[in-house]
Order: sequence, then C-alpha cells, then structure tokens
Amino acid sequence: MQDLSLYDYELPDDRIAQTPLEPRDAAKLLWLCRETGEIRHKRFSDLPDLLDEGDLLVLNDTRVTALRLNGRRTTGGGVELLLLRQIEGTKYVALCKPAKRLRPGAEIELSETLTATVLDDGGQGLKTLRLRCANDLEEELSRVGRVPLPPYIHSSLPDAERYQTIFARSPGSSAAPTAALHFTAHLLDRLQSKGVQIAFVSLDIGLDTFRPIQSEQVEDHTMHGELCRLPEKTADAIHGSRGRIVAVGTTAVRTLESFAVGPKRVESGEKETRLFIRPPYDFLVVDSIITNFHLPRTSMLLMVAAFAGRERLMRAYAEALCTEYRFLSFGDAMLVM
Repeated sequence: MQDLSLYDYELPDDRIAQTPLEPRDAAKLLWLCRETGEIRHKRFSDLPDLLDEGDLLVLNDTRVTALRLNGRRTTGGGVELLLLRQIEGTKYVALCKPAKRLRPGAEIELSETLTATVLDDGGQGLKTLRLRCANDLEEELSRVGRVPLPPYIHSSLPDAERYQTIFARSPGSSAAPTAALHFTAHLLDRLQSKGVQIAFVSLDIGLDTFRPIQSEQVEDHTMHGELCRLPEKTADAIHGSRGRIVAVGTTAVRTLESFAVGPKRVESGEKETRLFIRPPYDFLVVDSIITNFHLPRTSMLLMVAAFAGRERLMRAYAEALCTEYRFLSFGDAMLVM
C-alpha cells in the first residue's frame, strides 16, 4: 500500500499561473531524463531540437464544450450551472449549485429568452435539464455562457479560444488538455519538417480531473470513467513508428495505455476508460511524456510519477519551484524521456 502523502508538496498561490503566455510556445520546458534524473531548462519552442526524425507525437484533439451559466430560480435565489453535455434535443446534463434546492419541476431563468426546467436528479449535484429559448438556442448559449476555467484560476479570459488547443475538434470536454495548449501552427510545422509524425486521439476530460484523491491510501482510490477514442489511422501510425511514442498530456497517455494490447500494439475504437496509472506501472505504448505541472495528491501527478519515478519527479518539481516555473493549466511544461 502507498500513502498518498508521498505525492504531496507545497504549492504557493503565486506559482499558479492565472493567465496564458503569448505566444503559446513561449512557456518554459523542463527536460527530465527518466533514467538518470538529469534536468535541463528549455523553452517549449525548443521541442523540435529535443525530438528525433521518426518520433510520433500523439495529441488529444478534444474540444471544451461545457459552459458555465448563472441564473435565478423563479422562486428567488441565485443558481450556477455547468452545462456538461447534450443528451438529445434540448435535454442537457448540468452540474448545479445549490443542487438541493433544484428539485424536478424547478424553473431557472438564465436570460431574458433562455430558461431551464429540472427534469431529473442524477445525484452528486448533477441534474437533467430541458432548455427553452425564444431565440436560437445555440447562439444564446454562446452569448450568455462562459468557458469553465479551473477553480484555481481567478482571472477572466478575454479570448475563450485561448483555453482550446489549436487543433480542438472533438466535442465533449469540461476541461482542456493543457499540455497541448503550448502548440502553435508554426511549431507543428517545424516538428513535421524535421520528420516527427503527428497523430491524434480523443478523451473527453471530466471535472474530476481537478479533484485531489480523497483516500489516504493510493490503492483505495476509484478512478472516474472518461470516454476515449483511438482512430484506426493513429493505430497504424503507432504500429509503423520507427521512433519514440511521445504522448502530449496525461489524457493522451491514459488513452494510449487504455487501448494497449501489447508492447507498441494498440487496438482502435471507442471505450470508457477507468484506468488508474500509478506506481508501479509497466507502460506498454508510451516512451515519452509532455505534461504541465500538476496539483499535489492528484491522479495526474501519480501517473507522471509512475513514468519518471517518484523521487526524480518530486526533485524536478522542487527545482521548478525554485527556478520560477509557472504551474497548472496556464503554466509551464515538462518533457520526460
């Protein structure tokens, strides 16, 4: 049994990046050798110099489609909704606050033309809603809805697309695959010009990605399920790769390892994964990971520790804190290889 306290560290508030850097690839990049623990300090724009011809870069192309809405119950009192996904037609699943006061039949006014009716209680704050709009529903949702930034980001985002990757196309996420936010079109062109191959997977990122593990023993944690997809084209690219498989972000890692059927062998398709990657873990597909710096006591931190080794990773985090790295979603990145 592993104690979760092994994956704890002190993260000062002023090290949590509140705004993204411009350009996207201006972030720092901490290079960590998983074999020796050697650390080098780079920029994300240096990535083409760190990868080789024949390497395969695997990116998560999910798009954040969840929306945060504020409204009022017709009987009085404020309501906050996080619209997670469309079920069918005008029926949606939303995380609601205060959930206890929103019983089936309750009406919520979201704008002059947009209202919601609670249809069902799904537990843990989740409700099924039916939306009604006098105007075009999608346009009104775009007008009044806001990007659901992580709870540790307190600044507003003038451009909502800055919380999307430049290749975001598969709808369904409540959060962005933040390691991939650093890529620009020019950087991808430079990588491909060097002979680095590009492939895509999709994993719909849920809200649980921000929640620390609650159990004190790592093995007692129950992983939340997330829908992921690995296209046949990506499976072919993996099987034909002559170099390293470089996963961009923990969501890409989780997807690749969830579809693994053997060393460097994957199946294509769609599934709900509950794979919990933590030390010790034998990676079948992934040779290298690009990732941001994560919150303590989270499943993402444990995944990277399983790949890099806990002691080496915690030393790298300590050095990053001492050398002014920015942490979490809008922060800097690391490359473990």
